[in-house]
Amino acid sequence: MKKNIRLVLIGELILFVAVFLFVIFMGSWGISSIAWFLDLPSLLLIALILIPGLLIMGEWKDFIRAFSVGIKQYSLLELKNIIEAVGAAQKLTVYGALFAIIISGVLLMGKLDDPYTIGPNLAVCFLSGFYAVIIEFFLLPLRLNAERKMNEEMDFGDE
Repeated sequence: MKKNIRLVLIGELILFVAVFLFVIFMGSWGISSIAWFLDLPSLLLIALILIPGLLIMGEWKDFIRAFSVGIKQYSLLELKNIIEAVGAAQKLTVYGALFAIIISGVLLMGKLDDPYTIGPNLAVCFLSGFYAVIIEFFLLPLRLNAERKMNEEMDFGDE
C-alpha cells in the first residue's frame, strides 16, 4: 500500500490539534488558555538552531526531499541521505530545545526575587520542550517513511 507522507503529516496535525483542543476544553480553562502555549522566542530559538544547522551540515536539501519520499522515486543512496538528514533534524531539534530551556532557566534564576513571576517563567521553560515534542511528532513519520521505502527498495533489489 502506497502511503502519501503529506497526508500522514496532515492527519497527524489534525490529531494533534484535536487532542490539544480536547484537553483545553475538558479542563475548563477556556479558549484564552491557548495563549499560554504560545512563546515565539522559544520557537524561534529552536528554529534558529534547526534550520541553520541543517544548512551548515549540507543536509537541508535531503531534509526537504523527505517530504516527497513515496511520491518521487529515489535511489538507495538518496534514501539513506534523507534518513540521515531527518535524523540530524531530530537531534538538532532536541539540542535547540535544551538550549532554549537552559537559557530560560538561567533567566528564571535571575528573577527569583519576585515570587509572582516564577510560575509564568517556569512555564516558558517547559514550552521549549513542548515545541520539541511537537516537532519530533512530525519528524518521526518522515524518518519511518524513508526507512520503509529504503527497505522496500532493498527487498525489491534482491528479487
